[in-house]
Amino acid sequence: MNKDVIKFLRNSYNMTQRDFARIVSCSFSLIALVEVGKRRVTSDLEHKVKTAFDLDDQQIQSISTLVSEFSKGIPPFM
Repeated sequence: MNKDVIKFLRNSYNMTQRDFARIVSCSFSLIALVEVGKRRVTSDLEHKVKTAFDLDDQQIQSISTLVSEFSKGIPPFM
C-alpha cells in the first residue's frame, strides 16, 4: 500500500483527511503527511486501513494497479 492508494480510498469515499483519520483510528497529521509523501505507509497503518474498509491484499493490489494506470493516463479497461 502506498500514498496513492490512501488518497484514492479517501477520495472514493468523499472523505476529508480528518474523516479518513477518524475512521482508520490514526491522527489527521499522519494521513496528511502520508499523502504528500513525507511519511511512509507503515504496516500498522496498512492494517488499520484494511480493517476499517474491509479490504484484503488482492483488493489493495487491484486498487494499486488501477491508480497506477490512471496516473499514466491509460484507460485501465482497454
